[in-house]
Parts: sequence; structure tokens; C-alpha cells
Amino acid sequence: MPRQLIVSDITRPQPSSYFSKSNEGFMNWETAIWRFAAERSYWVATQGDTPHSMPVWGIWQDCAFRFSTHPRSRKSKNLRAHPEAMVHLGDTEAVLALHCRAYEISDERELQAFVNDYNPKYRWNFTVQDVQQGTFALTPYKAFAWAAGEGDAFHNTGTRWTLTLDESDE
Repeated sequence: MPRQLIVSDITRPQPSSYFSKSNEGFMNWETAIWRFAAERSYWVATQGDTPHSMPVWGIWQDCAFRFSTHPRSRKSKNLRAHPEAMVHLGDTEAVLALHCRAYEISDERELQAFVNDYNPKYRWNFTVQDVQQGTFALTPYKAFAWAAGEGDAFHNTGTRWTLTLDESDE
């Protein structure tokens, strides 16, 4: 059975005074992540000696955001030292931000799968050898979304998902 993300809790983001107290109007996880996967550019924020945030290209694959960067880039150094990051869309009208645990991909089959999906999306020509170092998987454990705007569009759509990764073989 493939890995899957389970939504274990849905609540409103904090502070509660910003968002509706209603249990109606939550955004749908599957719709949000489908939209996320369809985007072209993403922002990745890492922590290290200095905070770092940069736009990247990447793919949604096997319950994780996957991207490649130079093995000696600030992103790579930070993710190796502090394997947590945020990734979010640049769109401020339909916000989706993921809090993630990260790992560097070293398995050749995972790297080949990455290349197989990445190359057609970006009309690129990576080989596995090109991405053997500096390719990361960011698996979300918490996500936030809301529709921008004023009034009900903002207050009634704020959603916080708590996510659990199921890797069972059943």
C-alpha cells in the first residue's frame, strides 16, 4: 500500500479572533493539495545560522513536496542541519502553507521517480546523476489555508489540518 497522508484533525488557525468559531466552511484537504501540486513555483523557508527563504520548482509526489537544489546551497545546508521547513504558494489570494519534516533523497528509485515527474512538468532534462545530492522530500505534518479578502471570505475559510503519514503495509 502506498504512503498516504491522513487528516487527523481539522481546526481553525490561531488567533481565534481572526477566524470564525463555526465548524462549517473548512477548506477541503484534497482540493487544496491538488491545487498545490498544479502550481509551478513554490517558496521554501528553512532555518539555520540565518533564516532562508527562496522560490523553487518542485513536484508533489508520494505525500511530499520534492525539489532539487545545489548540494552546497543554503537550503541544502539548512535542511541537513535542521530537517524541518515550510513550503507555501506565492498566491496571497488563496493561501496554503505546509509545515514539513524533510529528508534528503538518496534512494535511486526515489530519485528516478522524481526525475520522471519533474522533467515533464518543467520541460527539463535532469538525469538521476544530476540530482543525486541536494534533492529533498518535505512531508507535511501541519497545513494552513484560507481564502484572502475581507470579511467572510477570510474569516469563514481559515483551516488548519494536522496530518499523519501512514506508511503501513496493510
